[in-house]
Amino acid sequence: MGTQDVLDAYGIPVIPDPADAAGRKRRSITDAALAEFLAEGYSAASMDAITQRSGVSKATIYKHFGSKERLFLAVVGGVLAQSYADAEPADAALADIGHEAGAGSDSGTGTGTGTGTGRLRVALVRFTTDWARVLLRPDIMALRRLVIGEIDRFPQLGQLWYRVTYDRCNRPLVDALAALHDRGVLDVPDPELAARQLLATTVGVPQLVHTFAPGTEPDEDELARVAGSGVDLFLAGYGRK
Repeated sequence: MGTQDVLDAYGIPVIPDPADAAGRKRRSITDAALAEFLAEGYSAASMDAITQRSGVSKATIYKHFGSKERLFLAVVGGVLAQSYADAEPADAALADIGHEAGAGSDSGTGTGTGTGTGRLRVALVRFTTDWARVLLRPDIMALRRLVIGEIDRFPQLGQLWYRVTYDRCNRPLVDALAALHDRGVLDVPDPELAARQLLATTVGVPQLVHTFAPGTEPDEDELARVAGSGVDLFLAGYGRK
């Protein structure tokens, strides 16, 4: 089996990293291809334009990637995973979701910061606000719009996007909520569903707005307001009565 036939679990081509000069050429190709795909989408993107942007011959591009389709999948799939590699959506705040709430937790749903649930509210607001900032980064938003626009042609990119964001955000939150349920801090019989509901009412709202409003800058006060409202709704539904 040749290297052009190797796919990962999501159907994304696995392109070996060549060394030295070949590696520099490949980086030039991927940078140029990403810029072209983001600017024009898949269909309108031109291999001639990618050749001009990269300064690498078209023959060399095809030698490395085989086809425009493989180039698109390899570049977008690789950048998608890398975009989240340095994203740390308030890991300390996520730890606080369990630690602070457990230190003298109460059974009410009040939002005062002097109570266990109040500290939990602060931690949840911090976590969801920080994660919203990650998802609203211009590079991630541009990539999101590109993947949405090509989802019918390349469903494997949608599957990869879901798995990356789930592993980075949803899974740790699900684990934290399950622990809070076990300790009697919250009444969360279905942590998976509860995590989706929390993220939908906090992170999902600004993400949806900015997906379809390119060029608008996130407003910190609005992010905090939406996160606080979503967390209050969440605690009203899942707080111990």
